Amino acid sequence: MNVLISTTPSCEKHTGRALARKWNSVNWKVVKESVNRLQARIAKAVQEGKWNLVKRLQYLLTHSYHAKLLAVRIITQNRGRKTPGIYGVLWSFATSKMRATLTLSDKLYKASPLRRIYIPKPGKDTKRPISIPTMKDRAMQALYALALQPVAETTADKRSFGFRLFRSAQDASQLIFACLAHPMSAQWILESDIHGCFDNISHEWLKKLIPMDCSILNQFLKAGFVFEGQMFPTETGAPQGGETFLQFSPIWRLMELKLFLLVNFQR
Repeated sequence: MNVLISTTPSCEKHTGRALARKWNSVNWKVVKESVNRLQARIAKAVQEGKWNLVKRLQYLLTHSYHAKLLAVRIITQNRGRKTPGIYGVLWSFATSKMRATLTLSDKLYKASPLRRIYIPKPGKDTKRPISIPTMKDRAMQALYALALQPVAETTADKRSFGFRLFRSAQDASQLIFACLAHPMSAQWILESDIHGCFDNISHEWLKKLIPMDCSILNQFLKAGFVFEGQMFPTETGAPQGGETFLQFSPIWRLMELKLFLLVNFQR
């Protein structure tokens, strides 16, 4: 299999028009197939318990030109593409997208502080904190999420549906119906939530259990945030917002999950 390894700092040689032309001529079918092949190899290595191979393949993916192209495309097509981070920069044009692809690298990477905003919680008086990364940090998160995704999909519970590929709320409803439709099925559904999960989760615990480059993960977790012109450190907790790379970790899914417990009370 041929995997293009990105040699980043060559974008200065390109004019804006050349960069735009390069982006517009990308064959996205080839890009997706290349990334999918690497993800399939990662999933197979996870199934076989070859974690050293998993690590090497993840490195190969996060340093490949095709994965960087796809990561930039993901964050410039999603709903948050028009919401800037603390510097107010957006990648709206083909030139900026191609330049971002060519400069995306883990070498000397330092995450920027996040922009903190608060949004109302439906049906509650309290507000939910949302932390918005810069476009570059979102692209890095999306890139590493591509490497975490096959690990999560291979190891996750078959009955989990949150943040899963090709799964939806309708699939969860179908499973619940199958569990409850029988006359001898559970009579009660208990919903529980982990209070303040995002705000209080341990960074050290995450770094031990999430299978990715710890130096990059540490940058994501320790970036801090800016609110009303003041800088705040982040010693615990993980941000809600951006690409939420942690959502692709099976460990994170266990923490983020709202637990639906089917309990059969015997009369």
